[in-house]
Amino acid sequence: MRYGKLIVISLLISPLVLGGCSNLSTRQKNAAAGAAIGGVAGAVLTGGSAVGTVGGAAIGGVIGHGVDGLTSKKK
Repeated sequence: MRYGKLIVISLLISPLVLGGCSNLSTRQKNAAAGAAIGGVAGAVLTGGSAVGTVGGAAIGGVIGHGVDGLTSKKK
């Protein structure tokens, strides 16, 4: 039952969290996505270590931020 409540709360809060990203630039969205993916990857690779999670999020954010420079054409 505990997980059911957590899922319901997550579903109710998700639109609010995602709505806050509507005015971000592409670079900022890429950095946020990279940080989220990196945090999950860091947690998985280090067995849930806080240092691994934060390190993965930091590295993922930097990579996500840099992706925009690679994909966008400069005028």
